[in-house]
Amino acid sequence: MTETDAPQITRTSWFMIALLAFIWGGTFLVTEVALTGITPFWLAASRIGFAAVVMGLIWGVRGFPLFKSTPSTGHIVAMLFIGMASSAVPFSLLAWGQQYVTSGFAGVSMASVALIVLPLAHFMVPGERITPRKSLGFLVGFCGVVILIGGQAFESTGTALEFPGRMACIGAASCYALSSILMRRLPQVDAIGLATVLLIIGGSVAIPMALIIEGPPPAPSPKILLVLAFLGLVPTAAANFLRVLVVRSAGPVFMSLVNYQVPVWSVVLGALILSEPLPPSLIYAMALILAGLGLSQYGALKRLFSARG
Repeated sequence: MTETDAPQITRTSWFMIALLAFIWGGTFLVTEVALTGITPFWLAASRIGFAAVVMGLIWGVRGFPLFKSTPSTGHIVAMLFIGMASSAVPFSLLAWGQQYVTSGFAGVSMASVALIVLPLAHFMVPGERITPRKSLGFLVGFCGVVILIGGQAFESTGTALEFPGRMACIGAASCYALSSILMRRLPQVDAIGLATVLLIIGGSVAIPMALIIEGPPPAPSPKILLVLAFLGLVPTAAANFLRVLVVRSAGPVFMSLVNYQVPVWSVVLGALILSEPLPPSLIYAMALILAGLGLSQYGALKRLFSARG
């Protein structure tokens, strides 16, 4: 894989973003449980640190492969930035920002990743040019997310720090977008090695940050330790590896489609597991999101179904 390769969107690509959406959509429920026994910044540091250890063991068994050839200084700097912008920085921005904004605004800001990626990819990633149909598809999908979230999407909390809180959420979304773009531009690299190094970089930032902001970590109960282990293993380690695979093969624009699906799974799983009421707008929102996915990825879907025939 090189930065000049065109994105390759296959059945496996679609399966991976659907799986990622399901994993990240259910993470909100597990995070709520974890926050009953640990503080927000230590939660982020714990899941990144645990994921780095697990992935490091797997990477070590494979002999620590990384770049296929000697990387340039620019690629090393880019990798350091990606490591911080993929986890530690956005996790911290969200942890701070969500104290002052509605959960609805936070959800919409995460959905905006797709809209931020689109123009960046046009200029920075070969084969990811903006087209009218692709732009319309992303806007339709975004409208579906706003309808799903409902009245909370742009409600005001009235707090003095609401505007900085909103900027923190948008900053987190921008981190995810830019890190995906730069990840795609890296030269040939081992996917497990890259996922591991990014988590190590993220952990080296997140742990000192948690120590500075929140002091020494609280002593979690055995139940919370199990929850943290799950968060580190599934939505952080495994999901980060899947994200690397998708971005490197199918491209950052395709990867950003996950952000439209995550709110749907969050709502559905909340209804199934916590008996939360399903919003009446769910069907309309899902129709718009699916229509947006279809419009934005019309060419890839056409090739996919043609290949099946």
